[in-house]
Amino acid sequence: MIVVKFGGHAMKDENGSFAKAISAAQKAGEQVVVVHGGGPQIDAALISKGIVSKWVGGFRVTTKEIFDVVEDVLVNQVGPEVAMTLERAGIKAQALSARTLPTVIASRRKGLIDGTPADLGLVGEVESVNPAYLLQLLAQGVVPVVAPVSSDVDLKTGLNVNADFAASAIAASLEASSLIVMTDVAGIYRNWPDKDSLIDTISAGELESIKSGFADGMAPKVQATLDALSYGAKAVRIIDGTDSENFASALAGRGGTLVVA
Repeated sequence: MIVVKFGGHAMKDENGSFAKAISAAQKAGEQVVVVHGGGPQIDAALISKGIVSKWVGGFRVTTKEIFDVVEDVLVNQVGPEVAMTLERAGIKAQALSARTLPTVIASRRKGLIDGTPADLGLVGEVESVNPAYLLQLLAQGVVPVVAPVSSDVDLKTGLNVNADFAASAIAASLEASSLIVMTDVAGIYRNWPDKDSLIDTISAGELESIKSGFADGMAPKVQATLDALSYGAKAVRIIDGTDSENFASALAGRGGTLVVA
């Protein structure tokens, strides 16, 4: 089983090449779960409403007003669009919110962000995952397309969970053979922007020892990678998601940076 964190170009998938790669993986016997973000779409919706976002340590500070926009965009716009793209490639897919059942339970993220106390509002930190509904869909040959909006532990309040963290927790709960995380770079670089410093394979222990050197954009992906491995995922592959050929290679177990437990 492979869990894919969709983002960037894969979300648009104008020629259906990413969907075709998933179709090929399915035909090869793989089960696939897609977890998607939606940052650009959320930004556009907030701008249209005159709402200004504040970012702290790579996380969007989420007021109730912002959360309502985030949930609407992810659940009612982005998820259905991704599912529709997959269906055009002949893949049975179903968009759902991680609040369904609920699948993901989170608590409000608290503590220090980059060494500074910060109130992030309705931002969630995953506490647990109930994969029952995902497993039910997979058994029916359906690709779940999951929006990273979780329930608070009270099962009443919604929380905005970083999609990388949601994907890592879901991958761990499903004991996925691999979690594929798409970025806009080829993988993890030991000394960015030196492109010759791309890491082919690295252990979780070594990545932990160098994680403090990563900037905001990559930092959540690195932490999500470490979380996924510590919670039970077998491997995480971080790839350049701007090219569908890279994605197809990753589904086949090649390319990018492979992080192993």
